[in-house]
Amino acid sequence: MQLVKTDLAPRVSPPQQVGLWRKLSAPYFGTPGNAIITVTCLALIVLVLQKAFTWLVVDAVFTGDPATCKASGGACWPFFTSKVRFMVFGFYPYDEQWRPLAALLLFFAGCGISMGPAFWGRKLLAFWGLTLAALFCLMLGGVFGLSYVPTSKWGGLPLSFMLSFIGLAGAFPLGIVLALARASKLPVIRALAIAFIELVRGVPLISILFMASVMLPLFMPEGLTIDKLLRAQIAIILFAAAYVAEIVRGGLQAIPRGQFEASAAMGLHYWQMMRLIVLPQAIKTMIPPLVTLFIGFFQDTTLVVIVGLLDFLDTIRSAMRDPQWQGIAVLEGYIFAASVYLLFSTIMGVYSRFLERHFRMGHD
Repeated sequence: MQLVKTDLAPRVSPPQQVGLWRKLSAPYFGTPGNAIITVTCLALIVLVLQKAFTWLVVDAVFTGDPATCKASGGACWPFFTSKVRFMVFGFYPYDEQWRPLAALLLFFAGCGISMGPAFWGRKLLAFWGLTLAALFCLMLGGVFGLSYVPTSKWGGLPLSFMLSFIGLAGAFPLGIVLALARASKLPVIRALAIAFIELVRGVPLISILFMASVMLPLFMPEGLTIDKLLRAQIAIILFAAAYVAEIVRGGLQAIPRGQFEASAAMGLHYWQMMRLIVLPQAIKTMIPPLVTLFIGFFQDTTLVVIVGLLDFLDTIRSAMRDPQWQGIAVLEGYIFAASVYLLFSTIMGVYSRFLERHFRMGHD
């Protein structure tokens, strides 16, 4: 009798089907502790939403004067109807406020185009050059029949975007140069870069703005003055460049040494190696800290009040200090400011995650 040897695989029980609701609720109600925390958080959220709805809608005042708002316990919407243009555009002439509005819309359109990878290239730089020229023509005037509006009357949201966008756009290439200079093998260049970076990073932004406003005119020749908006812009560029330089240096250190050696073996000189091989790889690792820096500087433009400029938050504060509304619409003004800052910070955060996914799919 011949025995036949067979290898039988052990039977595996079929996987149990887990319902969709059970799968979604498992992280929140899987254990008694998680269930208690979830229920508590939900109760707090419902309570906050109920109070907010009561304050914003039920007890709110939609029409009336400051006296009506003062007698009510809800939100004061008439404050916005009377002050929203001042909060957004500041002291810009009332009849000419269509110009900063058009500048804002043009700026947002340019940002929307720039977010698409299909538009990246040298033509985009030329596009932004023309866009910035058009923005300054709209805001400053004096050409094409537009009345001249001095920079001392600029304020609100357009000023905040201009200071942060131009400041960071100018700081990025300067930061790259500083990071490369700090990593240079030339002692003098490396020492100068280190001195600048450490000196700027060792003091707060408000001190740089104060020096640009008060100290810089003292070193200028007699009769020569620099516009205070330009002084604030230069101060923001120099301050941001020091932080960008450290982020870029961290990104360069994350590149394996073999990439540098392979570039040298291919016969590439230093700038070709950085432009074609090293920096494109380093940018991927720099995206999260750079976006964090951009968001922080967008919010830090409120410090320009020290040089006599009123950005978005400062125009809201000025509106709340109006004798007619003083002490009446304090919470409403700060909620409006927080909502605007949160909106644009969220957009930048979402775009940052898009860039991370894009570069990961394109290069990994």
